[in-house]
Amino acid sequence: MKFSGWPEPGELAVGEVDDVNEDRGVYVDLDEYEDKRGFVHISEVASGWIKNVRDHVSEGQTVVVKVLDVNESSRQINLSIKDVNDHQRKEKIQEWKNAQKADNWMELAFGEDMDDEQYSAIANALLAEFGSLYDGFEQAAIHGHEALEDTDLDEDEIDAIVETARDNVSVPYVTVTGYVDLTCPESDGVECIKEALQAAEGNGEVPEEVDLEVTYVGSPEYRIRVQAPDYKQAESQLEESADRARAVVDGHGGTTGFHRERNVEDE
Repeated sequence: MKFSGWPEPGELAVGEVDDVNEDRGVYVDLDEYEDKRGFVHISEVASGWIKNVRDHVSEGQTVVVKVLDVNESSRQINLSIKDVNDHQRKEKIQEWKNAQKADNWMELAFGEDMDDEQYSAIANALLAEFGSLYDGFEQAAIHGHEALEDTDLDEDEIDAIVETARDNVSVPYVTVTGYVDLTCPESDGVECIKEALQAAEGNGEVPEEVDLEVTYVGSPEYRIRVQAPDYKQAESQLEESADRARAVVDGHGGTTGFHRERNVEDE
């Protein structure tokens, strides 16, 4: 999606170098704005004395620029490349790539022939709730319909976004691992442990976005592995799982223990 308006002074923007004038500077087409072109004076291309602009930029190169000032009446936008540091450049490029992905997901969800009015209405609903289209689709991939309940989207639109998000959005997940020791002295101790493990697995009540797995390590130790969108939820689910198993064994007069490990996996 390209903005029809004008960039604001101080804003960072992504553009493509369109024309290089070795004596004056470079012209940049702003990729995020419709029909907007800016100029980077030679003094704003790089720090220090510049012998040849082409030593620093070339036609067709993607650059991140800072908007210095805007004159709408003369359609003039002055830009700077040197005022953008490496950290800002990387963040802006990632934001721009995310916006392109989200734009593609909108087409997948609602078709390439969706009109501008429908696009704007859906985009504005996601922007109002999440701040960006990308974040809206990401939350839909993680939390499903629940993530979009407070938006102004109708049921069919929510269905389309959730389905597309879950088919296309790669979500970073956190994985936490803990270990429970379960010992039951009763004659039917095996059944007691089975009951405890079923309780640890949640009896079907684990949230949809959480993956919880309980596996045997070696008597009396069992591993609980939880994968969730963030640490807070992952750790909460791990503790609750361990507590459920320990409650069952404690109720049968058994003994329990718990220790943990933690790592992050991006999948």
